[in-house]
Order: sequence, then structure tokens, then C-alpha cells
Amino acid sequence: MTFAIILLVVLTGCGSGKHSTDDFITVDVTASYPKKELILQDFMDVEYIPLETNDEFITQGIVLYVSRKYILTRNQGMDGVIFIFDRNGQGIRKINRKGQGPEDYTFINSLVLDEDEGEIFVHDYSQSKILVYDLNGKFSRSLKYNIDDDTLKYSDLQNYDKEHLIGYDATGDFHEARQFYHLIISKKDGSIVRKIQVPFKEKKTTMIQGQEGEVFYTAFVPFNSIFPYRNEWILSQPSSDTIYRVRSDFSTFPIIARIPPIQSMSPEVFLSPKLLTERYYFMVSSEKKAEFINDFVRIPQTQLVYDKQENTIFEYSVYNDDFSNRKQIGIGTPVNTEIAFWQKLDAYQLVEAYGKGELKGRLKEISAGLEEEDNAVIMLVKYKQ
Repeated sequence: MTFAIILLVVLTGCGSGKHSTDDFITVDVTASYPKKELILQDFMDVEYIPLETNDEFITQGIVLYVSRKYILTRNQGMDGVIFIFDRNGQGIRKINRKGQGPEDYTFINSLVLDEDEGEIFVHDYSQSKILVYDLNGKFSRSLKYNIDDDTLKYSDLQNYDKEHLIGYDATGDFHEARQFYHLIISKKDGSIVRKIQVPFKEKKTTMIQGQEGEVFYTAFVPFNSIFPYRNEWILSQPSSDTIYRVRSDFSTFPIIARIPPIQSMSPEVFLSPKLLTERYYFMVSSEKKAEFINDFVRIPQTQLVYDKQENTIFEYSVYNDDFSNRKQIGIGTPVNTEIAFWQKLDAYQLVEAYGKGELKGRLKEISAGLEEEDNAVIMLVKYKQ
């Protein structure tokens, strides 16, 4: 049985960027904000993990998942290999179930590791299913998308709790009559246990279609619809003017409202959450406009942060203090309740920076023993305890 939970919240008191309660702010996506520089280590903890390099473990270090005990990575291409390292970066094993059989995946769009149950959930978007394996790569079961709806497509699939995954149904971008839902999905059989709909007045799509010369293109405005924060979840969707915090019991309250209303804008400017900390709300505003530059489509974006101590919104830049040459970094998408986001640091770049005397602390110590062809160093950015 499927249950539809509609989260209805009435918002009042929208202001000009100052918050009306300790947890609620309003952001004007048309405003210009002052610039602010932040040092990453001032508000986050940072851990560096060099991935072991040997003849068996050579990886381009695209991180798929990080848990208490493991780091799972893949290569840039479509070879299907999943590398399993421990949290010290030592190689444990690698598995590859890429193929055309019923127990195989054709591509790894995303991956969820249930460490307690020792299960890997591989999301294969093209096959409309999630394949489940143990940590040795042995096939367990296949979770097909809702068999009553062959148009359904998941995105932003993550580990919700012991029995469920959480995902976002972005099918509305492709089908005019479809709505957008956040979905609670059974790990046992793939059934949809709950549908959560963030309220909105009129559906808006992030899809952009256009032509540049003889080239026709389709692009999507990047948008974070789901991410964990502590023991809660942040839910949002492009058509809504409000971003919500949702507890495990599905009680919900708004934390960020955007003005002007999305329905009043053409082209639309979407406001997407990126990361929440004890002091800061990181966000990005993205204009629904494609700039075709050097055969690539670029979406104009502005990085914003709300500082709870100063009660003000800024346009921000973040720097890694372990680089003496003020290396700027981007804020990634939260991984779990421990890790805010990760970043891959290529060995050849660290070797070069070390040679120039640009590194400090633990990163300098690690880089002193690296060779240019080694596997990457994974930087884990963690919430301060």
C-alpha cells in the first residue's frame, strides 16, 4: 500500500533577509549581497585520507560513499569497478558487476552503503532499478521501480534509515501531468512506502532546451532536493518557495523562504540548499538560463551563505587553510550525519604544491610521501562535534 503525505505549511512574515525566528530566514534571490571570505577549518573539521596505491588498487578516486568503516570509489569512465577501502585508505577489495544479466548493473548512477547490514545498493537509472549486493559483490536482490508507473525515475537516492531509502521523483521534468515527490522506498522490495510533497502553487521545471548554431541541447539547472542534516533531512524542490527540515517522524517546519515567488519570475531563479552548519546556511541561486561556452552549457549561479551570528546574507568564498596560497574550494552535497562533503585531491597536484612549499599540517605530511602517479587523497569535511 502507498501512502501520500502532503506537507502543508502556511508561511507568514516574509522579510528582507533578516530571520523572523531562530530557524527561519527569507532570501531575496534578486538582491545583491556583500562578499564574505570564510576559512573552512574555522567551522568544519577536515580529515585527509590517502588511498593506497598498488597494482590492484589504481583508481581515479570518484567517491561513491563514505561510512564509518569504508570509502567506496569508482573510476571516471564506465568500467563498472567499485573499489572498497577502509577509513584509513587501505584497499580491501574491488568488485565489478557490470553486465547485461538480470543481476548486473549497466551503469553506477549512485550508490548507498548500508554498513550495518553489509549491503550495497547500486542505483542504475537506465534500467529503472536498484541492485543490492553484499560487500563481496554477491547479488542479493533487485529493487525495481514502482511497477505501476513505468515513467518513474529516481534521483538523489540516499540512506534514510535501517529499513528505507529516500529518493526524489524528478519525472515531472519530463511529463507535464506529473508532480514532484520525495519518496520513502523499502530496502526489502523497492515498494514506495510514503510520498512526501513539498507544497507549491505551480509546477516549474529545471529543464532547459535550446540551440546554439547547429547544436541542439538539453540542460538542467542543478538542484539539491534532499540531504541529511544531523538526525533530520532537508527537503526542497524547484517549484516551491520554501525549504523544509523534516524529522524522522515526518514532522516538518520551514527554514528558508525565497522571494520573489518562483511563479512570478521569467526566467526563473531557483534557490537550492547546499549545507547547514551550527552557524551557516549555505545556498546557491541559479538562473534558468544556459550560456554556451566552448561547447559546454553553463548555468549562471551565485553562492550565498546566511550567517546566523551576524544575521546577514553574504555572497561567499571558502578557502582551505592547509594551502598557504589561499586555495578556494566549493561546498559539496552532504553525505551523512558525520560527513558534510568530500573532495578529491589529485596526487600530482599535491606533489607540485608540496614542492612549492604551499602545504601545511597533516596535508603536508601526507604529500611528502606521495608520487605523482599515486591514487588521490580524499579530503573529508566533517561537522564539528
